Amino acid sequence: MHNIHPHPKNLFSGNPLNRVDARRKDSDWIAGQLAGGARFLPVWRGQNLLSGMAAGAPAMATLPAADLRHLLPVNPWALLGVGAEASFFAIDLSRLDNPLPLHGEMGFEDLRRVGGLLPAEDAAILAHARGLMHWRTRHRYCGVCGAACLPEQAGHVMACTGCCAHHFPRTDPAVIMLVTQGDRALLGRPARFRSVFTTLAGFVEPGETLEEAVAREVFEESGIGVANVRYHSSQPWPFPASIMLGFTADAITENITIDPNEILEARWFTRSDLLTPEGFALPPRISIARRLIDDWIAEDSRK
Repeated sequence: MHNIHPHPKNLFSGNPLNRVDARRKDSDWIAGQLAGGARFLPVWRGQNLLSGMAAGAPAMATLPAADLRHLLPVNPWALLGVGAEASFFAIDLSRLDNPLPLHGEMGFEDLRRVGGLLPAEDAAILAHARGLMHWRTRHRYCGVCGAACLPEQAGHVMACTGCCAHHFPRTDPAVIMLVTQGDRALLGRPARFRSVFTTLAGFVEPGETLEEAVAREVFEESGIGVANVRYHSSQPWPFPASIMLGFTADAITENITIDPNEILEARWFTRSDLLTPEGFALPPRISIARRLIDDWIAEDSRK
């Protein structure tokens, strides 16, 4: 299978599990997996279970199904997929104050903080678990009639007990873009990251294409018009439930007028500015925002 983009994968992509969609409806198969060698990835209040933190070598931690079987009736869970040696499930234990009587060096950690230290495939599986459990814990009631929902298809469908509507896992598409003009790139400083300058981004609205969302968000946040919007790559971003769709675009205007409700500041930066940042920070390397910036910087060396 050929890659659709020549660049390395973004973090949280490259999930190696076979999602076995056809097996989700096979209750006998699911029961057999739970009674056999299935492994569980617990999620607790948005954090994933890891081992090796004390030694500075975090790794994905899993627990045998037998250890958690008694928790399945009252805690959200779902099939993630099948790996080379076992099937994998996620379970959300957020309702428990003391989620598990853990042994050794296992503990719950924020995937945003440690994801870059993990093997890439493990980080992708953990992101899958976090995102799916976020949806499960927030869709207990029907958005149509308000009645309680019950899980079906191994946790991938929430069926309303009132109006019989079916609800499926959702991912919110967000565009994220590096706007350039010659040897300058446009970066903004969001209120939530006061010392960080990063690429502009925003959610796609109903009735618009991705390219239209790029142009709208850039203009709303910075007053800059763009053209020649080009797809770069994408990144699963389960914080809480997004897919980041990366683009580059050419600026066709120069004067910046920010929306203070969106960002605190926007500036033009040269490649030299970004190679040696002074007085500001760039987004973390786990993010597609940093990938867009780094790839643009690297373009200059390939000319």
